[in-house]
Amino acid sequence: MSEAVARPAVSPVEELKVTGHLMALDAGLYCIVVSHTPAAGSRTGLPAVRITPSPGPAGRPEAVTVRTLRDDGLLSGAGDAALVRIEGEAAQVLVTVYQAQGAQDAAPSVQVMRLSEAGAAAVAADAGAAAPAAAPAAAAPRPAPRKPEVLAHVQARGDITVRLGEWMGEKGSGRWIEGFAIAPEGVAPADVEYQAVLGKGWLSPWVEGAQFCGSRGMALPVLGLRVRLRNDISKTRALRVEASFVDGSSAGPVGDGEVCESPSLAPLEAFRIEVMPRGEAADAGRASRMVRRRA
Repeated sequence: MSEAVARPAVSPVEELKVTGHLMALDAGLYCIVVSHTPAAGSRTGLPAVRITPSPGPAGRPEAVTVRTLRDDGLLSGAGDAALVRIEGEAAQVLVTVYQAQGAQDAAPSVQVMRLSEAGAAAVAADAGAAAPAAAPAAAAPRPAPRKPEVLAHVQARGDITVRLGEWMGEKGSGRWIEGFAIAPEGVAPADVEYQAVLGKGWLSPWVEGAQFCGSRGMALPVLGLRVRLRNDISKTRALRVEASFVDGSSAGPVGDGEVCESPSLAPLEAFRIEVMPRGEAADAGRASRMVRRRA
C-alpha cells in the first residue's frame, strides 16, 4: 500500500479591509505623512496607506506627481511620507487605506503639510501699517515704515513678522513654528533660499525668497531651518542663524548654508537671522563650532 504523499498546507487567501478617500489639493508641493505604526509583531505590516493620482478625468491625474521612498509606494509606519506635486489648477489624489480584517485599532491617519506656496505678498506687505497720510507743508516728513523681512506662522498665535536681526517667535514659550518666509530688504528673491527641517536627515525642497515654507493651521511643526545666499551677493555677504526649541535646547549661531536644528530634533520655537560681511560670518561660525566641541 502506497504511503500518502505529504502536501504542504496552502495558506488561504486573506481578505483585507480596504477603504479609499479622494483628497482635493490646490496647485503646489505637499508632504503627506502617516501618523500610525503597525502593531508589534505584525507579519503583514498593516495598516498601510498608498497615495496615487485619482483615476478619473475629473481628478486631473496628469497634473499629479507622487514620490515615495519605497518602490511599491506604500506608507506603512509612523513618519513614512509621500511628496505630492500638483501642477496648474486643483487636482485630486486617491488615499487608499489597507487594514487587516477585524483589526481593533483605528485606521491610520494622514497629515498634509504644504511645503511651498506663493507667499511674496505675505512677507512683502507691511505688518498692517498703512501709508502715512499727507502731512501739512510745515511738518517734517515722516520716515517710511520699514517692511518686515521675516514672517512665520506660530502655534496659537498665527502669522507674525519681524526684521532681520530680531527674534522670530518667543524663546521659552513652548509654542512651535509651523512655517516661515524670508525676504531680506535689498536682496532679490532669487538671491536667498531656505529649507525647513522635517525629520532626521530630511529637509523640504529649497524655497526661494519671500515664498512660504511649511504649513499653516495644521499643527505640524518644523524642526529647524537652513538658509543661504546665492549669486553675486553670496561673494560678499553671508547669513548667520541661531535658534531655540520647545525642549529648551538651542543651536547656533551657524553659518550660511548650515542646518540649524536641535540634537533631539525638537520642534523649532524661535530663530534669529542676521546678514553680515562674509568674513565676519565665517569667524562667527568657527567660534560657535569651537564652543560646541568644548561643551
